[in-house]
Amino acid sequence: MKILAFSDLHDSAPRAARLVEAAAEADLVIAAGDFCNRRKGLGEAVGLLSGIAAPILAVPGNTESAEELRAAALPGMTVLHGEATEAQGLSVFGLGYGVPLTPFGAWSCDLTDDDAAGMLATCPSCDILVTHSPPKGVADRASDGTSLGSIAIRDAIERLQPKLAVCGHIHESWGVEGQIGRTRIVNLGPRPNWFEIAP
Repeated sequence: MKILAFSDLHDSAPRAARLVEAAAEADLVIAAGDFCNRRKGLGEAVGLLSGIAAPILAVPGNTESAEELRAAALPGMTVLHGEATEAQGLSVFGLGYGVPLTPFGAWSCDLTDDDAAGMLATCPSCDILVTHSPPKGVADRASDGTSLGSIAIRDAIERLQPKLAVCGHIHESWGVEGQIGRTRIVNLGPRPNWFEIAP
C-alpha cells in the first residue's frame, strides 16, 4: 500500500496544493496534526485538502482539538485521538496534541506524559503509530538542541514495535528519521513523505 504522510500544514495553501497533487498516487493519506494556527481557520485549512480522493487518517495537533477536527473533517477523513482503525489490512493507532505540555499557553491542545501514557495503553498492537508529537530522543530536537519529545510515546513505541511511527510538531526536526527497535520513526513536516507498507 502506498501511503502519503505529512504534518504541520499550518494553513499553507501552496503546501496543501503540493500534497493534493501528490495524493493522486496514494492509497492512503496520513495527517499528523496542526492543520491551522492557534485554533483559528481550521475549516478553511482542512478545506485546502478537499481535492484528496484517498482515505485520510488524521490526528489533531496542538493547534486544534479533537472535537474541532472532527467537526471540520472532510468526507473520507477519520480522526484518531487515543483510538485505532483498520486501513486496507493495516492497524493504525493515533494520538494527537502536544506531549508533554507545551509553553504556548491556553490556545494549545496538550497532554501530560501521564495522560498520554494512559491513552496509549489502550493500544494492544498496531502496524502504524501516528502521533503529533515525537518520541523522546528521536526526531525531537529544537534549534538549540533541546530534546522536546514524549517519554510516553517512546515507551509505547518500545512496547508496540509498529512497522512505522510518524509524527511532526517540532519544526526544526522536520525530515529527521530515527529508529527504536525495529520501528522506523519519521518527523514528517508539510511535504509529501512516501511509505510502502504491506499488511
